[in-house]
Amino acid sequence: MTQGLQARARRWLVPLLAAALLLSSGCAMVKVKQVTPADYAMLKRDDILNSGRLSALSQESLSVIGLTSAQCAKDLPACRQTVATIEGLQAEQRLSTLAELWMQQALALTPRAKVGEATLLPDAALDAWLETARYSYAYLFFSGRTPAERALEDRLTQVRDYYNYAAEQTASVVFQHTRARALEGADYLSPVQVGRWTIRSDFERLPLNGIPRQLVSATAVSFAGLRSTYRRDGFGAELVVVMEAPSLALPVEGEGRDASPVFSEMPAINATALLRFGGSTLEEVLATRDIRLEAWSPDATTSIQLEGQQVPLAANFTAAYGMWMAQSGFATESLRTLFGRGEGIREPHIYLMQPYDPDRRIIFMLHGLASSPEAWVNLANEIMGDPEMRRHYQIWSVYYPTNAPIALNRYTISNAFNQTLDHFDPKRRAAATHDMVFIGHSMGGVIARLMLSESGDTLWNGAVERFNLRGERLRRVEARLGPLARFSPQPDVGRAVFIASPHRGTDIAGDRLGRLIGKLVRLPLTILGKFEEVFLAMQDAGEPGGKPKAPRIGTSIDNLKATDPFIRASSALPMAPQVKYHSIIAKRKADMPLADSDDGLVPYWSAHLDGVLSEKVIVSGHSVQETPEAVLEVRRILRQDLREHGDDAGR
Repeated sequence: MTQGLQARARRWLVPLLAAALLLSSGCAMVKVKQVTPADYAMLKRDDILNSGRLSALSQESLSVIGLTSAQCAKDLPACRQTVATIEGLQAEQRLSTLAELWMQQALALTPRAKVGEATLLPDAALDAWLETARYSYAYLFFSGRTPAERALEDRLTQVRDYYNYAAEQTASVVFQHTRARALEGADYLSPVQVGRWTIRSDFERLPLNGIPRQLVSATAVSFAGLRSTYRRDGFGAELVVVMEAPSLALPVEGEGRDASPVFSEMPAINATALLRFGGSTLEEVLATRDIRLEAWSPDATTSIQLEGQQVPLAANFTAAYGMWMAQSGFATESLRTLFGRGEGIREPHIYLMQPYDPDRRIIFMLHGLASSPEAWVNLANEIMGDPEMRRHYQIWSVYYPTNAPIALNRYTISNAFNQTLDHFDPKRRAAATHDMVFIGHSMGGVIARLMLSESGDTLWNGAVERFNLRGERLRRVEARLGPLARFSPQPDVGRAVFIASPHRGTDIAGDRLGRLIGKLVRLPLTILGKFEEVFLAMQDAGEPGGKPKAPRIGTSIDNLKATDPFIRASSALPMAPQVKYHSIIAKRKADMPLADSDDGLVPYWSAHLDGVLSEKVIVSGHSVQETPEAVLEVRRILRQDLREHGDDAGR
């Protein structure tokens, strides 16, 4: 071949080879691409709710009909119309994609609000949320398969979340309308008309005792100070209904104010909201504008019937408790009470952590000095977070003025507790009031033990001899102090747990720092005035061979001194024989001999009790009830209690 031909061949060969390469590459469009674990999770679970992007399944549906998510974002109404009407999509694909596209619209129209802030949604936003809920509802119950048949599919979880979130947004709007009506004295249960929608409400299953103050999304809040959040996956929006809390803070003088209520249910209620769409067929559901908003108590209901299917009810068992603790103001109020500054409480108050249930046994918790129900924040949450314990127990907690003498607090707490029992079960026939459990921390443990003890005449005779009470003075003092010094065990209590409790007092209360704190602790004038006659009688009587004593009644700090006559006498009182009791004791230093140890406030020799079924020693400071080890020990004891009573949890 001549050089000219070779040159011409090369000129033709190069383009031919290039064309062949282009053709061959066009026929091999499929290539292998490595998918990372993060990409895998994103492809499976990312959606418009958690990432702001349409899910892979919705993008796949759009691709089938020749659309992209970018094209849809430019004209959402046209995109939804195409998805709703074009052939080529299965019912599940069509309905779930429409639910996500409506959520994209709803998110874009919904203004951001702070936690608990009441922001009224624009009608267009609510309309988009209701359409999100409608198409989600249609997918879940009218697309050919039941939720149970799709239980392991990621798409079911995604669409259920769309429904739940839309129900939350709708509940917020309905709450604002119904609250405004209730405050005006109008019929708050009448239907709410918003745009083209009619929303009928059903709140009968919630234990409401007034007009709620606030509605909070349980999924939108977290709580510093709570180690765990306990919830149950299912259908419905997890909410907290916040009620007006009773005011227990009173002026120190107590003038011009009525007595505090003896008990109240926790002023925050766990709730779950559901939306039901009218219609018995897919076509009817997609055409209806009539919706029913139902509010359920997840504490009382675990599952419900939706369109002939038994489905689990979503629940958050921590949020209401967390909201109550966060808004209570207990920390400041309890210190004001102790030192008699500003406003404080003057009488014990019983809080029910859940609406009273006659079938669940009562756990009664008593906090310690300068404390409040906040002392139990993690222990109570862990107990109620356990499904078996939640089935069999309910928690009551007392809040009381910790500056008052121990004998007075034992008397008033016992009265408040029994008045509360009388209100719910006057004849003591319910399971709730049998084999109750007492749990006390610090001074609360001392009071709990006294509530379960038989005084006989031991304490009274000691007071008579100490103050040389005779004749008319004896009768005057006995009329007022007799009930404080003579008492019998609280009936129907089967078990008690004492945590870091100074049953024999503590030397710290009598040392220099303890005396300084004791001087700062003041009793309210309401208590001093109540016992003025007694003070005078004791002053007149005086001690044998000595001068009349000044009219002074000891505070709780005085009672906690190891040398105090009351604590010394009361520590020897026998407990009711049927009560099984346990001790949890703290020691600061692991290497300290147990007999010489203390928790910073309470020495081992004071916290130890003979005859306990168990004694758990934990390396901790005095607030040992908050430690995971103490929580686990209390749960162990309660499970033992369930086994001994033949409850399901122990079988």
